[in-house]
Amino acid sequence: MKKVLILCTGNSCRSIIAEALINAKLDGIQAYSSGVNPSGKVNPNAQKVLQEYGVWSDEYHSKTLDTLSDIEFDLVVTVCDHANETCPTFASDTPVIHIGFEDPDGKEYSEFIKTYEQIEDKLLKEIEQILL
Repeated sequence: MKKVLILCTGNSCRSIIAEALINAKLDGIQAYSSGVNPSGKVNPNAQKVLQEYGVWSDEYHSKTLDTLSDIEFDLVVTVCDHANETCPTFASDTPVIHIGFEDPDGKEYSEFIKTYEQIEDKLLKEIEQILL
């Protein structure tokens, strides 16, 4: 099983959506998410969109990177510019890529649906090409 870390700033919207999508749709890949400055909560609209698409799990929560320190990742993906700029160093052989998405936090629910669809369309294809 390949392991991928999705990293963003607050770990409340984009990275949680990406984690859920990868775990639901990509066989052979286990996703985790974290924030460089986690908010400590999942945005209610992020949870709502994941529930509506049937990929929500109560195990998804906002967390710090140190809670995942015992996991060796095959790939690290930053999904926001701030996380890309402040991304911590990983093992030298762990690829780190950046695929940015606009933050839907504070916007209408339709923006969360748009973010979900963009992540599903763009990010999943990239991860498949790299890891499978």
